[in-house]
Amino acid sequence: METYIHKVHYYETDKMGFVHHSNYIRWFEEARSDFFDKIGAPYTVTESMGIISPVLSVSCEYKKSCYYGEDILICVTLEKVGNVKFFVSYKVMSKDGELRATGTSSHCFLNSEGQVISLKRVRPELFEVLKANEAGEI
Repeated sequence: METYIHKVHYYETDKMGFVHHSNYIRWFEEARSDFFDKIGAPYTVTESMGIISPVLSVSCEYKKSCYYGEDILICVTLEKVGNVKFFVSYKVMSKDGELRATGTSSHCFLNSEGQVISLKRVRPELFEVLKANEAGEI
C-alpha cells in the first residue's frame, strides 16, 4: 500500500462547502498514477510500450465529507493482477486517520489498437513488476 497526499482545492468544493463527489474519482486516478510511478511502472513508460489500461469499473463509498484546504491521504493498494486485468482499492483519509471514503477500480490491458492482451505474455517484465506489488485477492 502506498499513500498519496492531495490538498483539497477550492474549485473541488460545491455550494455546500463539501468536496463534490466526482472529485474522489479524480483523486483515485491521481493516486493510482503516483503509485505506478513509485513502483517503477509509470503510465508514460507503459504507454510508450503500446500498452494502455483503461478503467473498466470504478466505485466510491462516501463516509464523511472532505473540505477545502485539507490535506487528504489516499492509500492505494494493488489488490490483484491477472494476465488481462488488475484491481485497485483506495482509502481516503484525513491526516489524523479518519476514514472519509473507500473505493475500487478495475482495469484491463490493451494494445495500442485497443485489443485485449495478456500482459504476462506480451510484456513479462512489466507483469512481474506489477505482481511483485500485488497485495492479494480482493
